[in-house]
Amino acid sequence: MPKETLNPFEIAQKQIKTACDRLNADPAVYEILKNPMRVLEVSFPVKMDDGSIKSFTGYRSQHNNAVGPYKGGIRFHQNVTRDEVKALSTWMTFKCSVVGIPYGGGKGGITIDPKEYSQAELERISKAYAAAISPLIGEKVDIPAPDVNTNGQIMSWMIDSYEKIAGKSAPGVFTGKPLGFGGSLARTEATGYGVSLSAKKALEKIGKNINSATFAVQGFGNVGFYTAYYAHKNGAKIVAISNVDTAFYNENGIDMEKVIKEVEEKGFVTNNGYGKEIPHNELLELEVDVLAPCALENQITSENADRIKAKVIVEGANGPTTPEADEILFKKGIIVVPDILANSGGVAVSYFEWVQNLQNYYWEFDEVQQKEDALLSKAFEEVWALSEKYKTDLRNASYMKSIERIAKAMKLRGWY
Repeated sequence: MPKETLNPFEIAQKQIKTACDRLNADPAVYEILKNPMRVLEVSFPVKMDDGSIKSFTGYRSQHNNAVGPYKGGIRFHQNVTRDEVKALSTWMTFKCSVVGIPYGGGKGGITIDPKEYSQAELERISKAYAAAISPLIGEKVDIPAPDVNTNGQIMSWMIDSYEKIAGKSAPGVFTGKPLGFGGSLARTEATGYGVSLSAKKALEKIGKNINSATFAVQGFGNVGFYTAYYAHKNGAKIVAISNVDTAFYNENGIDMEKVIKEVEEKGFVTNNGYGKEIPHNELLELEVDVLAPCALENQITSENADRIKAKVIVEGANGPTTPEADEILFKKGIIVVPDILANSGGVAVSYFEWVQNLQNYYWEFDEVQQKEDALLSKAFEEVWALSEKYKTDLRNASYMKSIERIAKAMKLRGWY
């Protein structure tokens, strides 16, 4: 058996090629889409609290802007690499187009463990990075947002740095901002809300109501928490959740009201008597209606795909399932709602935030969620119809839908 593809950029390229082949697209379409249009690597010095100077490496990848400006997050993580941001920017292109948002994909990051630095140092690092990438970003050019280990405060620092260089107000150059600084209501909840909505739509396709479904949620950061939160609010039974340290399982259902209270008070969840502790890998293999991997990439591989018992998988994380695992799951009849569709609620509301910034007119919470619901529901139905037409899985269908839109724009531009 050939070695399993785990390099995220190689995975992204393979997914594009498969979808292009299924569509019988012009070979030029894959040739253009297989690589980002531009990848910037920057090195910048920052003064530490002790007066020493430390140099940092950062990246910004811009995949394709045929349908609109680049869009995508910035992550602070010690494992950030050039290939990772290239892959993530590629996925962002298709995530935007699958739901019909007029953006192309972008992604950035700094190779850094943020826990090793003080708040003051993180502010200086954030501002220096924003200054370093400032020639390539802008409200109508490339709009970054928070990602792993970044947040609204970091976006605020970056906007301040950018605006000083640009010499003008530009609130729409970064999204995911705090409410007091041009942010949108319902943005914090958006990704998890969308994952839960995707699960609800997929369950309906197999004749099951979410209010009688069981869920296992891997990862309990922002996405995992709100996935569980909205599934619970819709009547689902959450039987397993995990944090960085451990996973816990309760076949009778975890006390979600107690979990919600703990997260609201502490900002994280511990096993406060919610259920028995189980290994992380065991959570993935539980017999549940919905498995929501909301942690890191490459969690479901050819090694464990045969043991997956969930009826539906909704990907809250980016790239949690390898292409080899996808084939196994499809043959088993397990519905996989792919990351570019399931977790697109975040970029949908980022888009709404950007629109509100440009208009300088802001919407109410319920209005934002209604717009997100309408956008994601329409996209789900379009992808489901395409998957049935071509007798393929939802991941291929999602890429095919995106590629149809992007290819049309590239053709109209005369790129091929």
